[in-house]
Amino acid sequence: MLFTEDQKTLQEATQLFARERLLPFYMQREREAKMDRALLREMGALGFIGPDLPAEYGGMDASAVTTGMIIETLSYGDFNIGALAVVQSLCGAVLLRNASKALCEEWLPRVTKGEAILALAVTEPHAGSDASALRLRARAEGNVYIIDGEKTSITYADCADAFMLFARTGGDGARGVSAFLVPSDTPGITRTRFNDVGSHMSGRGSVFFDAVRVPAANRLGGEGQGFSEVMAGFDYSRALIALQCLGAAQASVDEAWAYTKEREAFGGPIARFQGVTFPLVEGETQLAAGRQLSYHALELRDARAPHTVEAAMVKWFCPRTAFDVIHQCLLTFGHYGWSMDLPHQQRLRDVMGLEIGDGMAGIMKMIVARARTK
Repeated sequence: MLFTEDQKTLQEATQLFARERLLPFYMQREREAKMDRALLREMGALGFIGPDLPAEYGGMDASAVTTGMIIETLSYGDFNIGALAVVQSLCGAVLLRNASKALCEEWLPRVTKGEAILALAVTEPHAGSDASALRLRARAEGNVYIIDGEKTSITYADCADAFMLFARTGGDGARGVSAFLVPSDTPGITRTRFNDVGSHMSGRGSVFFDAVRVPAANRLGGEGQGFSEVMAGFDYSRALIALQCLGAAQASVDEAWAYTKEREAFGGPIARFQGVTFPLVEGETQLAAGRQLSYHALELRDARAPHTVEAAMVKWFCPRTAFDVIHQCLLTFGHYGWSMDLPHQQRLRDVMGLEIGDGMAGIMKMIVARARTK
């Protein structure tokens, strides 16, 4: 990917932040297992949250490619910080397209400043990949909606300031789903946090809605338009997620290359041995291939061209590839790699979550296969 001079300048600033402020404390943030709000405000001041949002709301009017570049670079320092940037860009884009001017003015500046976290609330206990099968209900009653039900596997469940909620307002299927912005301090909301394998800083859990009253003004778009909105947004976020995973894997590769030059065996550095270096070459090649296709998907988005297939391709390929490459990097460190003292084990666990979240590999391959066979 060839970046413009302005993009290169922004990339250098993001790299400095990622390597000095994020990378040294990546493992510490996992141990603390909570969102660092001060760090988010620092990121907001630098323009790293919602850069693709309009300047009037605190964004930079950045392209999808520029946003992907920022997310990949942030993820080099901390996979979970990159994840937060992905979700805020996704939710921000949905708000921008569908929310009232008043709702955008209330929430988007808080997001870009790092003062508020938006969470996407789609998944339910019985409906993960099949988002059109949602059961949580929003019943119209005058100028409010009454919401009852449960959302689960929600990232930022216990720390989000508002939920972008998808609820059933009509009959069965996709056309009966509508979207709402629901502040997390609304009466009737309770939240839990799961004990997950990875991404401890971000947190994941269930959110319960018991007769929660939401103003009709908080509906995003018309009734029955929610499903189409979230599906359109996923084409964007899947390409961003791919770059998020690649950024984390690239950090492990760079650390492994450095180690091969420092570690000595049989009278010299282990970088002399093809059995050590060739697996790293193969991994770096795979990362480069995934990176090119990911940026191509974002270029298509910037050109307002269809990119569903390309986004689905990178969403299944890049998390799996990143996991395999990080695994090989861990092995490169030998017995030292089999330690909780190095970040490779954490990156493995963090990246693995995106082999599940936001569309599993089988679903992504079905999207591509249907496009090719219709």
